[in-house]
Amino acid sequence: QENEIKLLTAEIERLKNFGCLGVSPSLEGLRDENAKLKYRLNFLQKSLQEERSKTAKSMININSCLQEIFGAAIQAAYPDLENPPLVVTPSQQPKFGDYQCNSAMAISQILLKTKEQKVSPREIAEKIAKNIPANECIEKVEIAGPGFINVHLRKDFVSKQLSSLLINGVQPPAIGKRKKVVVDFSSPNIAKEMHVGHLRSTIIGESMCRLFEFAGYDVLRLNHLGDWGTQFGMLIAHLQDKFPDYLTVSPPIGDLQAFYKESKRRFDTEEEFKKRAYQCVVLLQSKNPDFIKAWELICDVSRKEFQKIYNCLDITLTERGESFYHDMMKDIVKEFEDKGFVQVDDGRKIVFVPGFPVPLTIMKSDGGYTYDTSDLAALKHRLCEEKGDILIYVVDSGQSVHLQTVFAAGQMIGWYDPKEIRVAHAAFGVVLGEDKKKFKTRSGDTVRLMDLLEEGLKRAMDKLKDKERDKVLTAEELKAAQTSVAFGCIKYADLSHNRLNDYVFSFDKMLDDRGNTAAYLLYAFTRIRAIARLANIDEQMLRKAAREEVLILDHEKEWKLGKCILRFPEILQKILEDLLLHTLCDYLYELATTFTEFYDNCYCVEKDRQSGE
Repeated sequence: QENEIKLLTAEIERLKNFGCLGVSPSLEGLRDENAKLKYRLNFLQKSLQEERSKTAKSMININSCLQEIFGAAIQAAYPDLENPPLVVTPSQQPKFGDYQCNSAMAISQILLKTKEQKVSPREIAEKIAKNIPANECIEKVEIAGPGFINVHLRKDFVSKQLSSLLINGVQPPAIGKRKKVVVDFSSPNIAKEMHVGHLRSTIIGESMCRLFEFAGYDVLRLNHLGDWGTQFGMLIAHLQDKFPDYLTVSPPIGDLQAFYKESKRRFDTEEEFKKRAYQCVVLLQSKNPDFIKAWELICDVSRKEFQKIYNCLDITLTERGESFYHDMMKDIVKEFEDKGFVQVDDGRKIVFVPGFPVPLTIMKSDGGYTYDTSDLAALKHRLCEEKGDILIYVVDSGQSVHLQTVFAAGQMIGWYDPKEIRVAHAAFGVVLGEDKKKFKTRSGDTVRLMDLLEEGLKRAMDKLKDKERDKVLTAEELKAAQTSVAFGCIKYADLSHNRLNDYVFSFDKMLDDRGNTAAYLLYAFTRIRAIARLANIDEQMLRKAAREEVLILDHEKEWKLGKCILRFPEILQKILEDLLLHTLCDYLYELATTFTEFYDNCYCVEKDRQSGE
C-alpha cells in the first residue's frame, strides 16, 4: 500500500505538469484521470491509517518480536547459513531469565555437517549475542550451560505493554488480509438422536469458530447433516403406513429414535416393506412433491431435537446437509470422468488417488451416489463457491484416511493448492467411561446427549446446594449459576484435554473446584470480579490511571503476572496454527494460579480497621 501511495502521488504530480510541458491532452479526460487517482489515493491512505491504528492498539506477540531480533542476529553472525534454525521459548524458571533462545546447538550441528567446521555451541551463542540489534524489549542476555541464551526483558517495556492493554482492551494481533474460514462440525444424522460422540465435534468446532472470529477472520460454521440417503426410503414407507394422512395432518412423532428402530425392524424382516422402501427412495430422489413433504417432516422433527441441545450449549450453526449437494454430484462424476481419473470396477465408478490404497467410489453400480461423492461435492463448493481460505473438518479420528483421500483428490483435480489454501482435519479421540471403555449406559446403549446434559444440571445444582449457594442467591441467579457450572464444566473438560487423545468423562472430576477445571476458573474469575467490586474501581478509572501513571512492577509476583498476561498473543498464534485448544486451557489455568499467587502476596484491597471502609 505504501508503494502504491508513492506511485499515485507521483502520477498526480505528473498530470499537474502536463500543461507546462506543452502537451495538450483533453482537459476533461485529464480531470477525470486526476479525480480517479485522488479517490484511489484517499482510499489507500485511509485504509493504511486504519490498519496502522489497529496494529498500534493490538497486543504485541513478544515471542515473535524476539524471533525477529534473534533472526537478525543470527543472519548478521552467520550470513552464509540458509534458513538457520530459530528457537525462542519462555523460560521455565525465573533464574534463567524470561525467554531462551536455543538455536546455538542446532547451528553447531549444521556447521559441522555442511561446512565441516567444529564450533562449540557456546561460542556460537556468544557470537549471536554480540550481533543482537538495538531493540526496545531486551534488558540483557546471558549465556548459560552449553549455549542457551537467556533473555531478560526490560521492565519498562513490559509495563508499557500492560498499560497499552488496559487502554485499548484485549486486541489480538492484526492478521493482515481478512481470510474466510469454513468449519464443518457437529453433523448428526437425521432420525437418530445426538449421542455422546457428537458432543466432542460440537464443543471443539464451536470453540474453534469463536477462536477464529476473535482473531478477526470471517467464519462460516457448517452443520453437514446426514439428511439424505437410502434410510429415508424405509422411514417414509413407515410414515405412510402409520400416519396415512401425513400430507394434511402433521404426524405426532414423539420419539423419532423409536420410529427409526420400528422402520428398521420392518425393513429387515418384511420383504414387501423392503421393496416399497426402495421405491420410496427412487421417488424421493426424483423430487416427487409428496415424498419431499414426508422427508421434510422427518427432518423437522430431528431439527427441533438437535436445536434443544444447541441452545443448551450455546452453539451457532448454518445447516447444510448432504441433500444440499445432491444436485452437484452428477457434475462431480462428470468432471472426474472428463479428466480421465475414473475407472469402472464391477459397474462401480471409482477414483484412485496416489498414495492412498483404497479408491473413492463416486457412483455405485445402481447409479446411486455415495458419501465419497457428497464429500467431494462439499469440498468443491466450499473452495470454489464459498471461496474458503481455510477449511477445517472437526470429525473423529476414525474418518482420517477417508478425509485425507478426499482432500488429496481435490488437489489432484486442481481445486486447490495446499501452499495457498489450508484444508485440515481437526481429528479427535473417543469419549470413554470411568472404566476406560467406550462410554455407554448400564444396558450397553449409547449415551443420549440430552440425558447427559440433564444429569450435568442435576449434579451442578447438588454442588451449589452443598456450598449453600441457594441461601444467598435468588432463584434466577441460582438457575444461571447452575447452567453456567453444568455446561461450562462439560465443555471445559473436553477442551482441556488434547483433542487427539481419547478422554475419560467424569462428572466428579469436571465439577471439582481444584485443579484445571471450569469450576476452578469460574471461582478464580468470580474472585477477581469481587476484588474489583470491593475496591470500587471501574474500567474508566483504570484506563485513566494507565494513561497518566507508570505501572511499576517491583514485586516478583507482579513481574510474573505481568509477563504471563502478555503471553496471550503467543498462545493465540500457536492454537491458530495447530488447532489444539487445550494449550489455551493450560494457559488460562496458569494465569489464574499466577493471579492467586499475586493476590496472596500483594494485597489489592485492605479494610480500614477503624471505619470498615
